[in-house]
Amino acid sequence: MMQNIGIPGLILVLVIALIIFGPSKLPEIGKAFGSTLREFKNSTKDLLTDDKREPSNQEKSNKE
Repeated sequence: MMQNIGIPGLILVLVIALIIFGPSKLPEIGKAFGSTLREFKNSTKDLLTDDKREPSNQEKSNKE
């Protein structure tokens, strides 16, 4: 989906965000978005590693 936006669309979105939120709020919003994205990535990574560990635990319980 992000591949279809292109450079002109991205510039348009940034200009609209600048108009709506103003130059003082934009860095705060960017920081909040970045920390939310980082937390989401860490959560998905944890879920994937838990899924990889879980089948080995299930195999042990099935053998017993």
